[in-house]
Amino acid sequence: MILKNDTLVAVTDGERLRLFKSKGHEPHLELIEMDGPAMDRIHAGSGGRHRSSTAKPDDARLREDDFAGSVAAYLNDQAAEPTYEHLLVIADRRTLGELRKHYQPVLIAKLAGEVGKDFVKQSVESIKNAIAAS
Repeated sequence: MILKNDTLVAVTDGERLRLFKSKGHEPHLELIEMDGPAMDRIHAGSGGRHRSSTAKPDDARLREDDFAGSVAAYLNDQAAEPTYEHLLVIADRRTLGELRKHYQPVLIAKLAGEVGKDFVKQSVESIKNAIAAS
């Protein structure tokens, strides 16, 4: 995948969010890590909707869902601003599924792509390679 300059790249899982800004000339990708926002965990995860006791998630899963909901709220806010025209989301498949439930139309319009892998603890070089391979 070739990213345009100034694409916001969000790398997340159920506990952490890393943000990058893409720079460089195609096809050479440069990712500049940005300071992440202080994430307030809102109770926005879909885990609270489970009705069956057999399907009831544990507290850790609920916290992860809430964090993903908070990340989605932040990304929706960023998409509403003119700062970024494009957004790439990299997250483990479960978190990515939870994020999708909260995407607003303005975010969907700016979504350049998604990568369903857990790279939040990986090096910047590994993240660049994953983007290039997508």
